[in-house]
Amino acid sequence: MTNTNKPTEPPFYTINGIKIVQHLIKDLPYNSNLKERTKAMRQARNLSEVLFWQQVTKGGFHNIDFDRQRIIGNYIVDFYAKKLGLVVEIDGSSHDNKADYDKERELYLVALGLKVYRITVNDILKHLHPAMIGLEDYIINNYKAGQFT
Repeated sequence: MTNTNKPTEPPFYTINGIKIVQHLIKDLPYNSNLKERTKAMRQARNLSEVLFWQQVTKGGFHNIDFDRQRIIGNYIVDFYAKKLGLVVEIDGSSHDNKADYDKERELYLVALGLKVYRITVNDILKHLHPAMIGLEDYIINNYKAGQFT
């Protein structure tokens, strides 16, 4: 009898030699009514999101798997790293005059146990490398081994 079990991946990542512990949040709420809107948003080809996606797709960012335009409850987040429970939002003009909505949305996501990291469109378009280092630093500071009990 052969063992058909897939090898399990370790429950951590490494960024710059620092062990990053996974923080998977299971059973997130999902509004299937947003499915078509999510698909349309993916196809819109927003430049800042495309540039960020090129950095993180296919494990290109420290082998961390990101989803693009992920439905969580009644919201669609720009990017989601499932095994970290991390939402990454690219903030541009679509967030202008929506401070109350953004705050409510973020409080909802945090109440689910998620963390939210924001990057500005300007940083993606003009300072991509430092923006990605900022994301590395955020993950290290919030997910390094010993952070979660």
